[in-house]
Amino acid sequence: MNSSSSRLSSVQSNKDDTNFVATPVVPYVIARGDGSTGGGGLPMPRQQLQQQQQQQQQQQKEEEKGIKYKGEEEEEEETMQRRPKVGAPMPHGRPSWFRVPAPSQSSQSRYTQIKESLRELTLHTVCEEAQCPNIGECWNGGTGTIMLLGDTCTRGCMFCAVNTNQAPSPPDPFEPFKTADAVVRWGVDYIVITSVDRDDIPDGGSGHFATTVELIKYQKPEMLVECLVSDFRGDLKAVEKLAKCGMDVYAHNVETVERLQKFVRDPRAGYHQSLSTLAHAKQVNPDLYTKTSIMLGLGETDEEVIQTMKDLRKIDVDVVTFGQYLRPTENHLSVVEYVTPEKFQEFQRIGEEMGFKYVASGPMVRSSYKAGEFFLENMIKRERREKKD
Repeated sequence: MNSSSSRLSSVQSNKDDTNFVATPVVPYVIARGDGSTGGGGLPMPRQQLQQQQQQQQQQQKEEEKGIKYKGEEEEEEETMQRRPKVGAPMPHGRPSWFRVPAPSQSSQSRYTQIKESLRELTLHTVCEEAQCPNIGECWNGGTGTIMLLGDTCTRGCMFCAVNTNQAPSPPDPFEPFKTADAVVRWGVDYIVITSVDRDDIPDGGSGHFATTVELIKYQKPEMLVECLVSDFRGDLKAVEKLAKCGMDVYAHNVETVERLQKFVRDPRAGYHQSLSTLAHAKQVNPDLYTKTSIMLGLGETDEEVIQTMKDLRKIDVDVVTFGQYLRPTENHLSVVEYVTPEKFQEFQRIGEEMGFKYVASGPMVRSSYKAGEFFLENMIKRERREKKD
């Protein structure tokens, strides 16, 4: 796997593989490669579009002169590597294994009760904002994933349907209190809290996150709290603040294999930056469970997926989940392939053999998923009982 292009020059070749450094903060105006609209509908900067148009005009002139232009697609064919693109042809038809039950519309269902409580407290969920296909199963099961810091993200990842804006509204200072009230009202014992990226806030929103966890634990100490968080631009002080706030599971998604990072994620994110935050969370709080998620179907190879799992185990990540990438709109990356259930099972087997405490792998698995939460809840409680004994 070619990793040299994404590593910082400050990382020495003889440095221990478990030590990762955060990538520096970079402006958004960075060539993404296809000049299309960004995730959530964020337009690409005009400068990038002009540069791409100039390159296309130059290529056309060379072709008219009979000069063979070896473009990106030919290079990828030569190396037998695929990558996702906006507007590329989609695989024909959606396989039968993507059928999910529709949410119950009964006024007495838990789905409706949760929806009403969220509206009453003016809270957002990633279930709705990211158009998760499992919303019916999870909400009918009595839980949802609350999204803090508003509903607008400062980044434009090419797979995500959440709204984007470089200057979102300030966070609601009462949101931590509302969130604690909501999850206690739901009567669950395991809750997942996530957020949009807030690069406009000095600490990335880590203090807001930590306050929310502390309030939940105050109202219900036995509640297990999983936080699916940002990379905080590689700010390890923000990571440490969260890791020590009382949460039980520190989750941050690497999203895809290293080679595809620049095509899938916002330029301010990065493979080694993500690994550095997961590693630091475990270092400052060894009792934390760390977790990450990977989307498949974006053109990754089996070898790249396995190497990603190896990288995660080197920094002692406990839990990994694999799910099928599904395109939310035509403005987002096209699906390269629909990965078969058998392939997901193979990655689960390999991950378990590597020593992950839990591997959830399937087409409809998502980073926040009711079935996975149930397993984690029981595993954490069991292991803590065993430590006491």
